Amino acid sequence: MKTFFLSFILAFTIYVCHAQDGNVRTYQANSAATRPQTDSVKLQIVGNNAYYQKTVKVDSGIKVSMIYIHALQFMAAKNFQQTYGYEQEAKLIFTSTQDLNINPVTTGNDLDNVEVFTVQFAITIDMKNGRYRYTVHNVVFFRPTENGNMRLTLYDMYQKATGESRSVSKDARKVITSFERYLGSLTAELHEGIEHKSAIYQPKF
Repeated sequence: MKTFFLSFILAFTIYVCHAQDGNVRTYQANSAATRPQTDSVKLQIVGNNAYYQKTVKVDSGIKVSMIYIHALQFMAAKNFQQTYGYEQEAKLIFTSTQDLNINPVTTGNDLDNVEVFTVQFAITIDMKNGRYRYTVHNVVFFRPTENGNMRLTLYDMYQKATGESRSVSKDARKVITSFERYLGSLTAELHEGIEHKSAIYQPKF
């Protein structure tokens, strides 16, 4: 009887530990799956030009031809307009126009106070075996005013963000931050798309 009781306690302990381990792993997996993926984008200023550029390493086994195909598929799925693409030069160029919110999180009456702006830009993807480089350039912002849309390049917006007027610089920084938030998500998804790590590419179902 004592042996049976000890065996029961041991079996129950193993079961509880296994269940707890399973719960922890499930929680971690769910957390990773629901955590928003973003890339770190950094504004670069060269003379009067403002742009974003980053070299990204991928699996060393991914050759230029595969990076080219995966990048083309991803950008097409995002409805980007392809303006240039030549695999032999390992280069792709796309353009897009996006309507973005300065304040992405809104509740209730805050919906009436969402500040929307339009941005046009191009993104060039240069490829080599095992890596690629994206350059976000020709960025132009359109801000609604009483007299129509005001056109500002990324460099213009950078100058306003670093200017002396506190209210103007604050507003410009909000626009740049909103755009960079969007770019961070886009380029992170591009990386996943090129490596086919996104959930939509998983073969198991």
